[in-house]
Parts: sequence; structure tokens; C-alpha cells
Amino acid sequence: MSVSKHPVALQLEQRVGGATKLLATVMALPLVDGIFAALVVAGVLASPVGVIETGILIFGGSATIAVILAEMDGSRREMVVSVLIIGAIIIPVAAVEAALAPTLRGLLDLAIFERFAGLVILSIAARTASAEFGRYLPGPAVIIGLGLVASLDPTGFAIETSTEYVLNGTAAAAVGVGFALVVAVLSPHLRGRVDIDRFRFGSSVALGVLALPILLRPFGMMQTEVPVALAVLAVTALFAYDPNAEHATAAQSTGGGATAAVGDGGHSDAGGDEYGADADDVDRDGEDDVRDDGTREDDDEDEHTGSDDEPTDAPYPGGLVDEHVDVVAGNESADADGDDPFADDDSRAPWM
Repeated sequence: MSVSKHPVALQLEQRVGGATKLLATVMALPLVDGIFAALVVAGVLASPVGVIETGILIFGGSATIAVILAEMDGSRREMVVSVLIIGAIIIPVAAVEAALAPTLRGLLDLAIFERFAGLVILSIAARTASAEFGRYLPGPAVIIGLGLVASLDPTGFAIETSTEYVLNGTAAAAVGVGFALVVAVLSPHLRGRVDIDRFRFGSSVALGVLALPILLRPFGMMQTEVPVALAVLAVTALFAYDPNAEHATAAQSTGGGATAAVGDGGHSDAGGDEYGADADDVDRDGEDDVRDDGTREDDDEDEHTGSDDEPTDAPYPGGLVDEHVDVVAGNESADADGDDPFADDDSRAPWM
């Protein structure tokens, strides 16, 4: 992906292509591979806290944020419309699957199937955290299929339905769609300020916390109504959000542009004046050296006869080469007399 190498979304992107299709696949994946049905059958949606946790972590989650912030390039209105269209498909399907939950509960041994439901959430958490785990772990559909085989008990089969399951399932899907809508509306502000990879790791931890009560239910541990997974997700969002990230990036870009301009030969007016003033100082120092050297040459004209008649190479403009030639000539005179021409005043060597 362009911003976050999210393992789940990246794998789907290679198969699906297109930001809207990718978002639809990510949000509908729990309905396709049976994760949502497993959670409904396991009784995770029995409380309002479970409904909210399932909606945000299963239908929303880090993959949804990664797709909206990293892949969808349209305007805010276009993204909102796309999310609403996807929600119009996901919510009815979730309601249908939730309506079938009582029938599935009659076919399964829930004590065994709940363990597989917890394992599938842990598998998703591991795959979200790192793509390396996804290479060695079985897919969610495989785990759920094994759970159905291991817990199948047709003796209690009966076609049943329940309004409670339908309402809770529909509410969970609606929470997930609402979460995606909030991200889409705030995307101009969140893009560039949210560290998607940091949020991804935190989301994987929250998914692991969501799975622990299911796995530890036979032992009576962590059976609480406190939204621990939501608390972990809230802390993750706090650490992943950096309000100054975009400003720091803009400042670095501005500084880099100024450096590039100087490197390409550009300069400001103040810089040009400074360099021009230094060049004038060098020229004046060079003229002083010429006068001083001329005086010394007059004093030692017996030893250096005809030195003024010898031509010198044409100097480069700016006075630096003239100054260098004059200093060399002065050094030759100093060598002949044994005196240092700069012994009296070191300030006449501006580069020293």
C-alpha cells in the first residue's frame, strides 16, 4: 500500500485492485470467512460492549483505516458515498447471518466451538501484526471449518431465529460502517497525522484482548463487562495520532527546497551582498599588498632588476588570483631578503 504495508489489506489489494473494491472486501471479509457468524454463535454480541467491540475491531479495524487513509484519493464526499454504498450491502447480510445463529447453535457443541472462535480471532490478530505469521497460520475459514467439524452435534438441530440476534448483528455491522464513515469524514485531517503501522499493531493487541475472554471462559477468567479491548484501542489511537506530524514534514520539505536551491546555484540577495562585500574586502586587501610589495621592490631594486618588465598571466576577475600572484611575488621577495612580508600585519592575509 502507498502508506502502510498492512498484511491483510495488501494481500487483498493484489487480488481485488481499486480502492472502493478493496474497502468493500476488507469490510465484508468477516461475513465471507465466517468470523462474524462464529462470534454471534459464541455469544460475543450478547452485550452492548461486545456489539461495539465487534463492530469497530472486526468490521472496522486497522485494515479499514489503512485503506481509507492510504488508498482512497477522492474527495470527502466521494469517500462517504462509497462507505454508505458498502454499508448498504454489509448491514443486511450481517442481519441475515445473525438470524441464522440460533439454528447454528442447535447444531454445534458451543463449549468446543467457542474455543475455535477465540482461536480465529487470535489468528486474525497475528496476521494483522505481521505478514510472517500469516504464512504459517491457517486461514480463518480453515479454523472455523475445523471448529464446525469438531463441534458438530446434529441431535439438537432445529430451525430457529431470534430478534435479539438480528438486532445485535445489525447493530455491530452499523457500528463498523459508522466507524468507517468517521474516518472518511476526518480523512483530510487524519491523513499524514496518523501512524497507520502503529495503529495496526495496537489493533492486533486489542483483537487479542477480545479473544481472551472467549478462550478463558471455561476457566471463569476475564469474564467482565469492562470494555478492555476498547480501552486498548483508545490508547492505541492516542499514541498513533501526532498532530504535528504534517507540520514537521512541511518544514522539512521547505528546508530541503532551500538547500536544493543553493545547491543548484541559486542564492538570495542577502547572500549575494555578503559575498560581494567579502570580495570587495579581498580586492582592497590585494591593492594594499600591491602597494606594500611595490615599496619593497623599490627598496630592493638592486637585487631584483627588471622584475616589473616580466609579464604575468592574465588574472581571473574578482581579485582573488591577483592577490594570490602578488602574495607569491611577495614571498619570493621575502625569501630573498629573509623577511616575512606579513610579519608586521597578519590581517593582510584575508584567507588566514
